[in-house]
Amino acid sequence: MIIWQPGQQINNGRFIIQGQPLGSGGFGTTYKAKETNTGKLYAIKTLNAAMQGRDDFTEQQVKFINEALTIKGFDHPHILKVYEVIQEGILFGVVMEYIDGATLFKHVQTKGQLSEAEALLYIDQIGQALEYIHNKGQLHRDIKPGNILLRQNKQEAVLIDFGLTRSIATRSMTNSLTEGYAPIEQYRRKGNFGSHTDVYALAATLYYLLTADGLRNEGENSPVPATNRRYDDEPLPEPKHYNPRVSQRVNAAILQGMEVEPEKRTPTVLKFRENLGLVVQKPINFDIQQPVKNVQTPPVTQPQRRTPPPNPLPASEEGGLKSAVGQDYKKLRDLLAGEKWKEADEETLRVMLAVAKREKEGWLDPNSIDNFPCEDLRTIDRLWVKYSNGHFGFSVQKRIYQSLGGTRYYSEKIWQAFGDKVGWRKGGSWLYYKGITFDKKAPEGHLPTGKLRRGGRTAGLVFFSRIETCKP
Repeated sequence: MIIWQPGQQINNGRFIIQGQPLGSGGFGTTYKAKETNTGKLYAIKTLNAAMQGRDDFTEQQVKFINEALTIKGFDHPHILKVYEVIQEGILFGVVMEYIDGATLFKHVQTKGQLSEAEALLYIDQIGQALEYIHNKGQLHRDIKPGNILLRQNKQEAVLIDFGLTRSIATRSMTNSLTEGYAPIEQYRRKGNFGSHTDVYALAATLYYLLTADGLRNEGENSPVPATNRRYDDEPLPEPKHYNPRVSQRVNAAILQGMEVEPEKRTPTVLKFRENLGLVVQKPINFDIQQPVKNVQTPPVTQPQRRTPPPNPLPASEEGGLKSAVGQDYKKLRDLLAGEKWKEADEETLRVMLAVAKREKEGWLDPNSIDNFPCEDLRTIDRLWVKYSNGHFGFSVQKRIYQSLGGTRYYSEKIWQAFGDKVGWRKGGSWLYYKGITFDKKAPEGHLPTGKLRRGGRTAGLVFFSRIETCKP
């Protein structure tokens, strides 16, 4: 058996193993390693000692490599990045992004069960990652709190451990699973597999995040296994049984997502997110002559539609740096005047969180966006538009989004086209924040970034709607 030791050099001295393994599971062992010529840290995963001792080790290693190559094609901010496959003797290793943080399971064990708001933030992020994986024709098959990492000092969740990932088209799968999070079909080699398979595990993960304290009091560390509920007729206790603070909407969404029979279960991750209230379902027309909210208005005689002006929110600063809540925008103004675009982007996040009183959460959810003071939104946009000469700003982004046919209805095609147009996507993949261009040479509408709307595309659509309603 091969176990890499601290200080050991591998791959012809390219990497040095750092300390003890980061973790070991049913298939693999993950090491922390430093690249000698750059000093950069990576995580490198190999088959573990038990797998190395199997008679079919060579076959298992081939599967391990093929799975790694599949994951290497994934590019999503909430999916662990895989870079390459290396070899050290007979053992292959998968070089991955190193994340300095703890798993969601350890986070809950330390902190206790999460508030509904925090739990939904992570579930929304991982849900979007799963939608991406499903669109690639793959199932993860091992969603659980222990396979979700939280970046240190950030409310950002990353999905890891793709050891059980299989093509959705595969009808026969290994029955490897995690009790409490695996749906009934995963206990069989052949079953009704599909996106609903991962929905069950995602719903079970949310169940645990919201009920961990109550489960622990009863000596449990996971929800009731699906097999118990089917064969012993043991019902699933509602999340509200353990945590009365869980809203009725979330309670109902979890129960539907954890239905034992696949045919009765929530069919897709998108639908599960809709049931949780994380995806806006109410259509809002961006037509200038139409009210955004459901308000009775008399019929209009003028034409019902006209082309929006290039900058719906004025670029002037007439009337000063107005704020409905007393927010100071002088620093943002000075940074933009000095063309310090990255600092201005970060200051925009700071002031908007302060206005919305969301500093603790660190992101703007759809509700806080829908109620963001128009006076402040206009001020921030005017500053960006003025000092970029109309190149950057929320209103610029909204105009581009509308020109592509965008509305408050989500359209993957239009949302991706928008990302391509403003330069938030390259080569068909969404950029990490470090890939943003903080320069006037960036595409029109490239700034401010979507970083301040970490509620995802849902928040983005609501944001454009809010800009429309806040026009002078």
